[in-house]
Amino acid sequence: MNQLQLYNDTCNECSGLITRRYSTSFSLGIRMFDKKLRKHINAIYGFVRFADEIVDTFHQFDKKMLLDRFRNETYLAIEEKISLNPVLHTFQEVVNKYGIERELIDAFLFSMEMDLHFHNYEDSLYKKYIYGSAEVVGLMCLRVFCHKFPGQYDELKDSACSLGSAFQKVNFLRDMRSDFVERGRVYFPGVDYTKFNDQIKKEIEADIKNDFDLAYQGIVNLPKGCRFGVYVAYKYYLNLFKKICRAPVEKVTQERIRIPNRSKIYILGKSLIRAQLNMF
Repeated sequence: MNQLQLYNDTCNECSGLITRRYSTSFSLGIRMFDKKLRKHINAIYGFVRFADEIVDTFHQFDKKMLLDRFRNETYLAIEEKISLNPVLHTFQEVVNKYGIERELIDAFLFSMEMDLHFHNYEDSLYKKYIYGSAEVVGLMCLRVFCHKFPGQYDELKDSACSLGSAFQKVNFLRDMRSDFVERGRVYFPGVDYTKFNDQIKKEIEADIKNDFDLAYQGIVNLPKGCRFGVYVAYKYYLNLFKKICRAPVEKVTQERIRIPNRSKIYILGKSLIRAQLNMF
């Protein structure tokens, strides 16, 4: 192994570690992908995870300065095809290898910057934020999945966006309390956290269910090497969503609802059986 390959492998291991430490659901889903795809999806996850950390976690630092630096270093890494930041190095490899569009990266980073300036998201801002923070991430992954099947990318774009949208909206419901109490944010347009009620919850849930339904139509048509892994992530989030739907408003606004790891293993096993029986 030459030294450059050693560096590349080490950077890829860093992105894999980030995925495992930050998200059990996504890391288990990624492990179900064809081995050749795993490091590339880990690279995308590591990039979006660290950008999100800048705006959500580093409260004692100048977030705007850090995000601007991260943005500049991202584009420099893509242009020069190397970075001493392991996360950006693996990300630029994926961008350059799979032709991920600058527009998707711009939209994502803009949505991160929105969190520095907005605390209430009216309808136009909400849609823009959902697109940039979640839908484009699905499109980045779809570029990887459909690399050998370019015609499928356009066919599955809408479903990929719906899946990203469903995941993000479930996150908004799950994290309502922390978003409001710790960051002063309410993402759902026109919603007053202090007046959140069952009717509003049901309306939001109906919108999310529609996203899940549209997403599933695309999942069953994904290339074989990624289909099962995406389905597993879909099932994790769908089960979390159903648990939130069953929970009373008071619980949703006061605690973070989770799926225990043992339940995730059960979901994985059940999904594997369905896959072997060609039931999805």
